[in-house]
Amino acid sequence: MKVMLSLLFTFTIISTAYSAPVAVQSSEKQNVPMSTAGEPPASGTDLNSVTGTVLETMDAAGYTYMRLKTSNGEIWAAVQKGNVKKGSEVTIVNATRMDGFESKTLSRKFDHIVFGNLGAGTGVATSPSPLAPGHASPMDIKAQHGGVAKAPLDDGKIKVRKAEGADGKTVAEIYAYKASLKDAPVAVRGKVVKYNPGIMGKNWIHLRDGSGSTEKNDNDITITTSDTAAVGDVVLVKGKLHLDRDFGSGYSYPVIIEEGKVLK
Repeated sequence: MKVMLSLLFTFTIISTAYSAPVAVQSSEKQNVPMSTAGEPPASGTDLNSVTGTVLETMDAAGYTYMRLKTSNGEIWAAVQKGNVKKGSEVTIVNATRMDGFESKTLSRKFDHIVFGNLGAGTGVATSPSPLAPGHASPMDIKAQHGGVAKAPLDDGKIKVRKAEGADGKTVAEIYAYKASLKDAPVAVRGKVVKYNPGIMGKNWIHLRDGSGSTEKNDNDITITTSDTAAVGDVVLVKGKLHLDRDFGSGYSYPVIIEEGKVLK
């Protein structure tokens, strides 16, 4: 009898000793954090490169938009307009991801899209990329142009005489008569309130002459040019007026003077 009790006691101790570690291991497994791998990067994130098969293409405002099938799923990408064929495999380099991008030309909003350059060896003929060295990325364009309407807070003090001649117009007149001035030569004199050089291969000038108002959004005219200027200069600009221009990256202009000639 004593022998049986002794064996029972020993068995109980051994069972308890082996059961404790099992419980600890189970607890440790429950506390292992879940992996965050696979979450999409934030807007503006440099992805370095994206490779995929072209499922669909659309051309708009100097860009070719591509729906790509990648190893991580489908994504839209945009590069300088080129002959990109459906079914081809392409690599987008210098890729920058943007969220909530809206193309006015396509009348479409992309939840996620990648802007960049077509990598070498893709076999696709394109024009020089807007993201090539020395040019700005879409994020740079936004940073450069952001808040232009609010740029000078003393616009009420700006008073510049109207440009002479039949083509001479004030900034407010350009907005008021934009329909009849479409693709026509105009001349406008004003003060340079913002100057951004070397964006997409152009210099961008914002001109005000004291006409119009911030409330009506008709007091600031944008000019693209190869000429230079400085903030504070009073200049005469001559060029053709274009309407509803979409340069991508969410930047569209109801009126803009392109390839303007700046005279001081």
